[in-house]
Amino acid sequence: MKIKSYYLCSNCGYRSARWQGRCPSCDAWNSFVENVEKETSKSKGSLVTNESPILISKIEKVESHRIKTAINEFDRVLGGGIVSGSVILLGGDPGIGKSTILLQVSGKFKAGECLYVSGEESKQQISLRFNRLFDNNFDNNFDNKNDIEIYTETNLEAVLDALSKKSYQFVVIDSIQSIYSSQIDSLPGSILQIKECAFRLTEFAKSNNTAILLVGHITKEGSLAGPKVLEHIVDVVLQFEGDKNHTYRILRTLKNRFGSTNEIGIFDMKEKGLFEVTNPNEIFLSHIENLPGVVVSSSIEGTRPILVEVQALVTNSSYSYPQRNSNGFEMKRLQLILAVLEKKLGLNFSNRDVFINITGGLRVDDPAIDLAVALSIISSYTDIAIPNKTIVMGEIGLTGEVRAISQIDNRISEAQKLGFDSVIAPKSSKKNITNKKINQILVNTLNEAFSTIFK
Repeated sequence: MKIKSYYLCSNCGYRSARWQGRCPSCDAWNSFVENVEKETSKSKGSLVTNESPILISKIEKVESHRIKTAINEFDRVLGGGIVSGSVILLGGDPGIGKSTILLQVSGKFKAGECLYVSGEESKQQISLRFNRLFDNNFDNNFDNKNDIEIYTETNLEAVLDALSKKSYQFVVIDSIQSIYSSQIDSLPGSILQIKECAFRLTEFAKSNNTAILLVGHITKEGSLAGPKVLEHIVDVVLQFEGDKNHTYRILRTLKNRFGSTNEIGIFDMKEKGLFEVTNPNEIFLSHIENLPGVVVSSSIEGTRPILVEVQALVTNSSYSYPQRNSNGFEMKRLQLILAVLEKKLGLNFSNRDVFINITGGLRVDDPAIDLAVALSIISSYTDIAIPNKTIVMGEIGLTGEVRAISQIDNRISEAQKLGFDSVIAPKSSKKNITNKKINQILVNTLNEAFSTIFK
């Protein structure tokens, strides 16, 4: 038996033969930790298998079985339900509601079908939360109470032994950072422990057709803690996010081998748990007013359009370097739009602070709201409100052109349902607009939009 010593970066998993002060991969300081690995000798023929190449047309087609949880927003994000034998990784900030939603999902299974493994909480803590979520007086869509089995253990071998004694449909591991293997000389939460435990749990899930969900911790940068290979091992990576100042939570897909990565699920955090938000547009636009600096746009999240309120504030700056602040919208994208406005419209922002806010705690990455951000900035700059009941959508290019966007007909139809009677959109998308009942203001450039709206 050989003993091999090397160093691993605890931030990104970079491997080095010697200790280094700064990681050459992620530039993190003092992140290298020594790891000792025992290597056993293998015979030359140990890797030989009986598998042979096969034509893809000869492979037998197998339909993947999906388990419905009856929580529609959760099932939507997974692509229609939990796939048997899949491994799901769920990450999120502390206190965001990961354990809450998992207990609600676990409560949808019949007794004996689900096992909740916790290495961070006691049985009493889990029981108190479970009884609060599934109280008999609880009047919502999570009121079908079923007993779930709880196992508070951190040793991987003990967990696998418990899983092998009974056939479970769904297993929750809370969290992967708290599980350790006694076969590895390393502390729980280290790179080696996380990688080995995740690999062996994945191996068990595939061989026994058991769906396993791993809860992962989040670093201060907002990424999943542990080696990057952890995200490659699992089948699905979910991110549970939200603003602590708001009650809304968004379940977002970062990776999905069984469905789309564009779907999101929206929940409302209340005293009795997480409630599904079936119509987010009515909630996020409930307090909208036609004021300077306020523009409504439409963002496509998965298969459904979500209307968002964009607020802008442009004020005189008292600093030599004006402030640029963005909440829910990418800062680099904001700087690009400001540069285009200065170049093409002659607006001067060198002595003005610019603030952008997407209301409701949402974070929007859809470039279709570029035009709404630009017009909200112009509206605040000129102190002139855009026409009432008007929705704005379009992507802005570096030359000031308003570019075509996808699924524009769905966006317009959703806006019309909520009472909007006019739309400002790219002229290049005209051929994709079949809805003729709404007033269309089609523009090619920012100059055209500016002269049309602000005269």
